[in-house]
Amino acid sequence: MTPEPREALLTALAIDREGADLTPPDRAMLDYVVKLTLTPGDIGEADVDALRAHGFDDRGIHDICAITAYYAFVNRMADGLGVELEPDRSDTLARGPGFDGSGGGQPDGDA
Repeated sequence: MTPEPREALLTALAIDREGADLTPPDRAMLDYVVKLTLTPGDIGEADVDALRAHGFDDRGIHDICAITAYYAFVNRMADGLGVELEPDRSDTLARGPGFDGSGGGQPDGDA
């Protein structure tokens, strides 16, 4: 059985983020997200300009930043409170809250 394209991409990213087959805009977005997550104090105008160079507008850049910050916040809250994932929910949580799991990334309205 061949994995769905989305699953194959997630596996490739988990194994070798740098070697994953991404479009240039997706690569720029992922590089920004990783830097914002690991070294937020190092984010500067050049990082935002790199996103703009790949076609992201102010709204898109805001959304990338806001979603990244949201996940950092939620993870730190969970870690700080000692929250552990339920084994049967780990796949759903990996996709993110508010998604229906169809692979289309459409909010299901429950978030």
